[in-house]
Amino acid sequence: MSSSAGAAEVRLSIPADGAYIAVPRSVVGNLAARNDFTLDAIDDLRIAVDEACALLLPQSADGVLECVFQIAPPQLTVRTSAVVPNGWRPDTTSFGWTVLTALVESAAAETIDGRLTITVTATATATETL
Repeated sequence: MSSSAGAAEVRLSIPADGAYIAVPRSVVGNLAARNDFTLDAIDDLRIAVDEACALLLPQSADGVLECVFQIAPPQLTVRTSAVVPNGWRPDTTSFGWTVLTALVESAAAETIDGRLTITVTATATATETL
């Protein structure tokens, strides 16, 4: 099923609590499915968003994670962010970061005004054959 809406943005705010990480994972899965991502690519995106949230979760100074899903077919970009302690950056040599970067086209982390944002981008490229 393909979305005919074209470019769109979805914003989500969740408590920085592990019990809520399934919400952005479900949202990205739904958005990817509606935009012709393969089943494998959908699973990869779900895991990447899960890892981004897991990296930020324990560092969230205000107890909130923000997720912005930008759809510009065939590309889907997810920006997960939180207010973090001054100077904190994710360990880019950690297992979680390695998993995150292996599953998407690009991944980056940047801090602006005390808010660290992890951005992941993937593109729907091929259809699956069963």
